[in-house]
Amino acid sequence: MTHSRMPAAFLGHGNPMNALEHNKYTEAWRIFGASVPRPRAILVVSAHWYTNATAVTAMPRPRTIHDFYGFPQELFDVQYPAPGSTDLAEQVADVVRPTWVGQDIDSWGIDHGTWSVLMHAFPDASIPVVQLSLNAFKDFDHHLELGRRLGVLRDHGVLIIGSGNVVHNLRAVDHRRPDTGYDWATRFDEFARENLETTPTEVASLDGHPDFGKAVPTPDHYLPLLYIAGLAGDEPLNLLVDGHAAGSISMAAYTLGMVCDTTPTAGAGPAARLPDGFPVTDSNL
Repeated sequence: MTHSRMPAAFLGHGNPMNALEHNKYTEAWRIFGASVPRPRAILVVSAHWYTNATAVTAMPRPRTIHDFYGFPQELFDVQYPAPGSTDLAEQVADVVRPTWVGQDIDSWGIDHGTWSVLMHAFPDASIPVVQLSLNAFKDFDHHLELGRRLGVLRDHGVLIIGSGNVVHNLRAVDHRRPDTGYDWATRFDEFARENLETTPTEVASLDGHPDFGKAVPTPDHYLPLLYIAGLAGDEPLNLLVDGHAAGSISMAAYTLGMVCDTTPTAGAGPAARLPDGFPVTDSNL
């Protein structure tokens, strides 16, 4: 670890079936969770709470949300019974002022962008978890700045995780490419990595890249990356694991403030496959 602050991470979560499998990505999430100091609480910015306002979950017992359809019952049976933290919810609202943050006490909970990675990183579900929503009406610079302001929480034992995907185009999914990416997906992923490993905040300006339209057809899965980039400022991120799934989904994950040795996962299996006959829509992954 490079300093005494709590690390942070961006985790490419991909298909929720990864929650039930063991592969090189879930193993990397596990190694990350085992390597960080035990957090006081976890703040997650998930691609799947993409709404019309900025809000935090502020209930003592957030429910496990199964925000998808067309998957096996086994996935719907998953519960991640982590407690919430009203104290952290209030801290979040305080540190990002003057941005207004609503306190959500009953409408959301822990969605699969959060629990599908946390059940590998912190399987005992004993650490309080709070989610921060993505305000769909705000531009990239707003989200980057919000991430920067959240940085003070790292000095108070809060682990901040962004959960999304650098490349996420469901309409281009190809089941014949379980662990490879299209040329355009690979190009954009590699260009984003060059920025993240040198000047992370530049990822807020990648909408000018020629492959951006295909790589990021909707902003929801890309925005969590901007929060971690905002936290980083000029501090380079470290690649935790990389790879692609179904041609058009990047599984790349990055850490801030620590380096994890994931060498033992080399050659491990690809990301989970989508179920046969799965209906690909923007609401599922």
